[in-house]
Amino acid sequence: MPKKSAKKIALQCAQVALDKKANDVVVLEMKGLTDMTDYFVICSGTSDVQVRAIANGIDELLSREKIKIHHIEGYKEATWTLIDLFDVVVHIFHEETRKFYDLESLWADAKVIR
Repeated sequence: MPKKSAKKIALQCAQVALDKKANDVVVLEMKGLTDMTDYFVICSGTSDVQVRAIANGIDELLSREKIKIHHIEGYKEATWTLIDLFDVVVHIFHEETRKFYDLESLWADAKVIR
C-alpha cells in the first residue's frame, strides 16, 4: 500500500479536529518556509477536556492508519498539545494560548489549505 501524502494526513487530522468541535481549524503549507515540517494543523478547544479529546481523536486516526507519531508534548497540561509526525505537526491550543502564540501571524507567508 502506498504511503499517504503529508497533505492528506494533515487534512484528515483537521477533519478529526472538526468532528471533535474544534474552533478555527487551519491547515498551513509550510514547504519552502521551514525545513522542520511540510504542514501545520492548528486548532483550538475551549477546555482542557476538549483539547485532550481532539488529541485523542487524532491519535485514534493515526493508529488506525498505522501512522507513527514521532513525539507528543503538552497532553497533560492541555493548554498547547503538539503532535509531531515529522511531515505534519498538529497544534491543539486552548483558545487563550493560541491567541498568545499566534502561529498564523508568525507564519503569515504560509499557504492556507482549504
